[in-house]
Amino acid sequence: MPADPIRPGRSGSARTGSSSATGVDAPPFSTSLVKRVFRDVTPLHVSRPAARAAATVTRTVLADIIDGALRAAAEEERKKLFPKDFVKAIDRDVELEVGGAWYHHSPTFKGLTGTVYDAQGVVVRAPKRSRSRKPSAVVGAHRFEAAIRKLLRDRGAAAVPAMVRDLDGIASVFLTDLARDAAMVVREGGLKRFGTVTLAAHGELTDPPVPSVPKPVAALSTRTGDGRTIGRDDVLAATMIQLFGGVRQRALAAAREATRTAQ
Repeated sequence: MPADPIRPGRSGSARTGSSSATGVDAPPFSTSLVKRVFRDVTPLHVSRPAARAAATVTRTVLADIIDGALRAAAEEERKKLFPKDFVKAIDRDVELEVGGAWYHHSPTFKGLTGTVYDAQGVVVRAPKRSRSRKPSAVVGAHRFEAAIRKLLRDRGAAAVPAMVRDLDGIASVFLTDLARDAAMVVREGGLKRFGTVTLAAHGELTDPPVPSVPKPVAALSTRTGDGRTIGRDDVLAATMIQLFGGVRQRALAAAREATRTAQ
């Protein structure tokens, strides 16, 4: 017998616009949960503003995904979310395609991601379920269930258990990737991954590109502070790496607002 679906809270209202996914209102991803994820991937200390920023960024991304799924469900005059709504949401908005490692683990995406090859051209098989105690984003996904349930209630959404599982996995993988990139920013002393691309017709010679670095990137290109602590700006830099487009701008704005008085 299937488990009961997630029910919307009494005060929840269906908000389907992406602009509502700002994440400045009490993120369901607690700072203690965020710090546990960071400890899984780095020995660096995580400041409270950094944890708050990471929680807010994660909430913004998941809220955008839920809103996209709600729009897909509304087209079929449904109020309950199914995994197929998740697939349709990210198919329509490539900005929401985050936490890719989860796609190869979830039955929702079986057959949709194509064949994956490693650097040597060998087919990468989908990971099997394991009882290993080694920390990983997939093994640790269950830690996010309560936060996902709260976020669904906040968005006025109902969801079947399989949809909760997928949102759970995406949250875990995304936050784990964010933690790794934030640690990388600390090690490298700033945001170093941005370059330039020049388009030209075949055989056409072009002048060397003139670097054009967006102001937010330039501001995060050189970090200050010690090399033992992940700070708020390191998380913002990691967000620049992980996200792009409108969801990136919303996530950065929400994180800055959430940590404005906690520098």
